[in-house]
Amino acid sequence: MLDVRAADLSQSTDAEVGDFIRKGGAMVLREVIDAGTVSSLKAALRQALDEDDARYGRDYKFRAMVHALMGRGPAFLELLGNQTIRRISKAVLGHGCIVHAYNSSSMPPGTTNYSRTIHVDSPRLVPGYVTNIGVTLALDPFNAETGGMEIMPLSFESSVAPDEMAFQKGAEQPLLAPGDAIIFNARCWHRGGVNRTQNWRHAVSMNICRSYMRQQFDYPRMLDQLHINGLDEDRRQFLGYYVREPSSMAEFLLPAEQRLYRPGQE
Repeated sequence: MLDVRAADLSQSTDAEVGDFIRKGGAMVLREVIDAGTVSSLKAALRQALDEDDARYGRDYKFRAMVHALMGRGPAFLELLGNQTIRRISKAVLGHGCIVHAYNSSSMPPGTTNYSRTIHVDSPRLVPGYVTNIGVTLALDPFNAETGGMEIMPLSFESSVAPDEMAFQKGAEQPLLAPGDAIIFNARCWHRGGVNRTQNWRHAVSMNICRSYMRQQFDYPRMLDQLHINGLDEDRRQFLGYYVREPSSMAEFLLPAEQRLYRPGQE
């Protein structure tokens, strides 16, 4: 698995960056965010987890997974502008790529969760064509003790889940420091580990897709309802503001720069 530092990407062309994922399936990228950003994201995530516990209870099906993070605090909105993540996303999926899902990926102390099943994050398999990439950004150390992700980097063209023996033979469990990330073809078979410590292991997870695909939530409508304003053009594009369907002929006939689904997304 390719292991690079964020600064090293400046020495690569976009075509080379895209090939990291298209050919190798996954890469570990060091120092995607700094310590101050890690601290801000962890504080916001802890607050969101507490809010979800109060709202849904401790038996909630998705406990430890906060959905739609862009609506849960400014730190999460700010992360969507990270230029390293944006550059790799565009290099693999095209300049119009958008956020499909933006959730937390936390592992409770002393156990594991639903992510332990060997799975992929994209159900569709199109040979030779990447439809989605995943970004798992560590906010705590990822290792065997904390339940870090296990992934088979070169498994993205397999339509059948590997059995336990094959997975153990082919999988890697990359060591991540807070601020590092795993970026991977969402067709790579992977799973969460087992957290054997007494502390939560927190991470942020993005699934990024091509511009013509559906999102997990209607993020523009969700953020409008939360009265979140002042997003720059790049973040608006990334959140899908320019690939919405018109709901009337009046919207359909708007000038190109005002249309909900704008031309040139691919």
